[in-house]
Amino acid sequence: MSSAGNEKTLKAGLVGFGMIVDETYRPFFETVHETALYQRSTGPVEVSLDAVATRTGSRAEKYLAERGDKVGGFQSFAGENAIEEMTSTGLNFACVASPDDRHFDSCKRLLEAGTHLIVEKPSVLKLQELDELVALADKNNVTAKVVYHKLFDPDHKKMRTLVYDNILKHVNSGYCSLLEPKAISGKQFAQWITGRNPGTYVAVHYIKLIDYTFGGKLKTVTATGQRGLVGDKDGPTWDSCQLRMIYEYDSGREAAFDIHTSWVTPDNFPGYVEQEVSFRFDNGLWNGHSRKRGVECTVEEKTPFELKNSMNNHFNATFIEPWNERSQRGYGIEVIEQFAKEVAEIEFGGPESERQARLEKIRSLGYNDLSADRQTVATVQALEAILEHQAAGDPDCVVRVNDEKGGLVLYRPGSDEAEVLYDGTV
Repeated sequence: MSSAGNEKTLKAGLVGFGMIVDETYRPFFETVHETALYQRSTGPVEVSLDAVATRTGSRAEKYLAERGDKVGGFQSFAGENAIEEMTSTGLNFACVASPDDRHFDSCKRLLEAGTHLIVEKPSVLKLQELDELVALADKNNVTAKVVYHKLFDPDHKKMRTLVYDNILKHVNSGYCSLLEPKAISGKQFAQWITGRNPGTYVAVHYIKLIDYTFGGKLKTVTATGQRGLVGDKDGPTWDSCQLRMIYEYDSGREAAFDIHTSWVTPDNFPGYVEQEVSFRFDNGLWNGHSRKRGVECTVEEKTPFELKNSMNNHFNATFIEPWNERSQRGYGIEVIEQFAKEVAEIEFGGPESERQARLEKIRSLGYNDLSADRQTVATVQALEAILEHQAAGDPDCVVRVNDEKGGLVLYRPGSDEAEVLYDGTV
């Protein structure tokens, strides 16, 4: 797993080369190519982007032609067998950054090849798929992780710190909103958007934030949504949706969380996205807003289209550092860097005889391990089933979690019949 001499190297692969790659993966690989990766337990570790797998290869090859030297070049594979061709190059880890309805197949192939894995949120769309991937990672002694970059947001980290330290006591209720501009559904993801919903795409950030920060057991999921702008008003493609989750805690008390998402916000909205959270506790309140915490900037003939009035410089931004070096940094990149450090720790953090112990330690990290993603994926699966029924003229369904009839059970108003979405225990 290392190159000649004492140099330690991690060879990486990338599935997909779209918007999120340009925002986070590309700057990570460009930076680590220049600086390497360092932590005391491993010393310096080289990280190379060796291969990219995409459907057509056009974006990857355009990048290679224009700035491929920034990462030292890579092999570009395209078509149905691209992932198999990519893994044949001998990768240590791979990143999956394709649309979410393609995640499972890509992740399965990578884990079968014995490759460490990190996948964009949501990891998969069904618990059945999650079970299979977790089993594959265990069988092949690799780690499988999912990107939840909002857990790295300084505001969210501070809230969790106050909860962890028992300063904010017992959450009672919460509201989250994440509104994307029309360009998301109309341009960036136009080929993928049919039959999809913004809840699965972005609500999952807050589902995980709630699940990881507050703990508890998921009990009930309800949802509704609106159509008619991105697709037909009676079709399966959603403009916006509203999700509610009910959690129960060890005290026997419950909390309700509402998450509203949309990808039809006008493109001339002053911020890139509108993000808001509000949580009520026994002894306090936490309110966060992406625009109100930041800065406002107006530039003639540039804002609010080419440059937004309101910027989230915490997520990802380009800078001239005080020492006049150009950089691109933020929590959207930090989350990928941390995963690479975890892989380096497994492979280079000590003697080979202790690798299994290091692997188990990294797997125990509930913030990103697939095995800890159960209640998040359960919510996504429930949301999609409820919206599918609504699109078929059967609205207001409820999904019960760990019901007497199964792990995920959908009930329709006015019917005694139950639809079991998942048999096992969530």
